[in-house]
Amino acid sequence: MAVIGIVGAGLMGGDLALNCAAFGHRVVLKDIEQGVLDGFTRAVPQKLRGFKMMGCQFQIGGAEEILSKIHCTLDYAALAEVDWVIENVPENIGTKTQVYRSLRAACGPDTYYAINTSCIPITRLAALMPRPEQVVGAHFMNPVPLKKMVEVVQGYHTSDATLQATKALLKSLGKTAVLVKDFPGFVANRLSHLFMNEAAFLIQDGVAKAGEIDAIFRDGYGHKMGPLETADLIGLDTVLGSLDVLYQHYQDSKFRCCPLLRQMVDAGVLGKKSGKGFYEYRDFAGRAEN
Repeated sequence: MAVIGIVGAGLMGGDLALNCAAFGHRVVLKDIEQGVLDGFTRAVPQKLRGFKMMGCQFQIGGAEEILSKIHCTLDYAALAEVDWVIENVPENIGTKTQVYRSLRAACGPDTYYAINTSCIPITRLAALMPRPEQVVGAHFMNPVPLKKMVEVVQGYHTSDATLQATKALLKSLGKTAVLVKDFPGFVANRLSHLFMNEAAFLIQDGVAKAGEIDAIFRDGYGHKMGPLETADLIGLDTVLGSLDVLYQHYQDSKFRCCPLLRQMVDAGVLGKKSGKGFYEYRDFAGRAEN
């Protein structure tokens, strides 16, 4: 089993840490806030019950044993001997640049790096590392334990050995890889963010309510979640950041962020993690009708 360093203990990083530990890997979970790490630890038992109710099958079933495999830390030095780093910090190039400079100083020469980014090009971040051939994109989907597919992004320098190691790691987590090339947004988010952004425009223009838009996607198209439910789950600030990255790179007006979405983020209305987005959330676990 591998030793996996996970940088960023928010929604994505926390679920990823749980998923890795539940399949027997040792995890070093790094964040910049102790409160975030403490919140992750408290949430594991409830999250584990929820994932099991939704059909997840793990190699390790108990919360106590899973937590025993996860070391929470504020210190990059704890990542010195990890086999893998999976980075999950916010979609901001400045923030990510600082993280990779710190990782470059902390990690060993044989470490692989998987960038769990929504839209930022893998090659741009790999260029910060002394061995860019060991850097790959691994775009996990929310919620991580329930999603079996991972979008694997081959950067300009990513080696075949790194791709094979990535596929083997994902297989050990019960997931399969779909390989794509390195363009901003890759495949998943060049498509999904157009859906979410246009759905926000429909709300802004008064064409339909959130529940009606999402019902069309669920009941009409057969999607498990609608675009506004998905945006609330991801975090509206994350969606906004990704749209800005896409617009910056492509200079295409189709990626222009909906003004309503930007206003909601400015107001601190961020989706499920803030208790309100396009829907209201009673206890951060279930959706209340709006």
